[in-house]
Amino acid sequence: MTEAPHGNTDRMKRFSFHFDEPYSAFELLETEPSTHDANPKPNRKAGEAEEIPSRLEQVTAQLMTTFCADRNPDLILRRFRVGNRIDALAAFLNGMADGVRIDDFLIRPAMKTDPETLSERTPRALLHNVFPVDEITPSESFPEAVEAITEGRTALFFAGQRCCLLADTRGYPSRSVGEPKTETVVLGPHEAFTENLRTNVTLLRRILRRPDMIASFEPSGGRNGTKLALCYLDGIVNPRLLAEAQRRLERIEAGAVLSIGALEQRIEDHPWLPLPQTLKTERPDRVAAALTDGKVAVLLEGSPMACVFPATLGLLFSSAEDAAARRPVGTLLRFVRAAGAIVSVFLPAYFLALAEHHAGQLSGEVLSVVLSSHVMVFLPLPVEMIFLLLVFQLVREAGIRVPGVVGHAIGIIGGLLLGQAAVAAHLVSTVALIVVALAGLGNFTIPDYSTQLCIAYYRVALCVVAALGGFLGIGSMTLVTIAVLCSVKSFGVPMLSPLAPVANAVRPFLVRGKLGKRFAPEDIMNAEGRL
Repeated sequence: MTEAPHGNTDRMKRFSFHFDEPYSAFELLETEPSTHDANPKPNRKAGEAEEIPSRLEQVTAQLMTTFCADRNPDLILRRFRVGNRIDALAAFLNGMADGVRIDDFLIRPAMKTDPETLSERTPRALLHNVFPVDEITPSESFPEAVEAITEGRTALFFAGQRCCLLADTRGYPSRSVGEPKTETVVLGPHEAFTENLRTNVTLLRRILRRPDMIASFEPSGGRNGTKLALCYLDGIVNPRLLAEAQRRLERIEAGAVLSIGALEQRIEDHPWLPLPQTLKTERPDRVAAALTDGKVAVLLEGSPMACVFPATLGLLFSSAEDAAARRPVGTLLRFVRAAGAIVSVFLPAYFLALAEHHAGQLSGEVLSVVLSSHVMVFLPLPVEMIFLLLVFQLVREAGIRVPGVVGHAIGIIGGLLLGQAAVAAHLVSTVALIVVALAGLGNFTIPDYSTQLCIAYYRVALCVVAALGGFLGIGSMTLVTIAVLCSVKSFGVPMLSPLAPVANAVRPFLVRGKLGKRFAPEDIMNAEGRL
């Protein structure tokens, strides 16, 4: 066999696929082991806390190791002398603490202190004589000092002392109080929660100016160190409910708790149930009304929503505007809201069951309209109905996710142009399009967003059952749903209270009651309570 010329060999090497060469690019496979702790440990107990070193050099080294100062330039360690006699160290995070407040109320007063007045050099004596800060507390725990630094406070360490001072110097930027985005009302306040936990608690205290309003700050259970506030009215809240809420919050162990929705899923009773078992609201007035009724609310740092429990179906369908409107108008609004929810749930399935299995119950004129509108459509009616429902959800999600005016434009384009083009192209019928539009409008009358999503997807499942079994399928699924709702509880309270089981209620479920002198809480867990 003759050898190939030298030029052909170079050409073959140039166009080869290089399968025999090792892969040199970076690649990370899911099967490779990781070094992170898959099972996060619970928070350190108070009895297991480490002591603060007495030497400032040891404190500096320990802080630099804890905060990875060689890679984290945000840790600021400022050495100074109190009255030119006591060596001290101020530790804080740049951007989390207010530098002007640290200079004006911590470092400058300490350096200008008269040495003759420093008869005692203990941190507690300096707390009362040197630092003019409104919120400053002593601590002998090094992990507590680290936690305070991560929250934006400043830790003051002193030479020869195993106690430090934690001063509130938080100055990180936060969003100001704005208007609600998902719970807009005409009559009533227009303030909404923000991402700042302290601001949210203040908004509640502005409404409930009572000494028994408790806001207990506790860790959220995640390794990110986020704080939460457990809010309730002492003496009004059910003690068993409060104990159960504290127990569920304490058992949370997660890598991170970043939103109120993630927190809700870790404390609810039935994670498999699509219906929300707590009320998530962004309105402080609604949370305040719930607290006066004996409920408990949880506020999470970084989340502009509050989680209120226990929640009933009536609470999920109520609005903050019911009490602000006059009694006849408030009652009418509740009936319109209930009618919209019923239309949203049953209208598509009812129309589908009539057209597919019970056409004899329709009059000749209505049947001819339905048949004539569907004569040029090649899709079967059940597929067409489910397709329209899914397209409606697609347009809705696109309008929500796209910011600003573009989102409203997408809703208009999807609702008008897309629907008209689909009818003109004989993809859907006009009657089916009208039914889906009415169901969508009825869905928007529900105040709670999570309940809207639950009903939207339940409507699709009900259409599938209606296409298979007609009225029998709708009735069977409705009975199963009611049975499930009767058995579901939110923190020990049935979801259908006070309807099932019947509670001691002096007002009907839909008719808005009279605003009288109501001093007792509406505690539906108490047999003597009134709703």
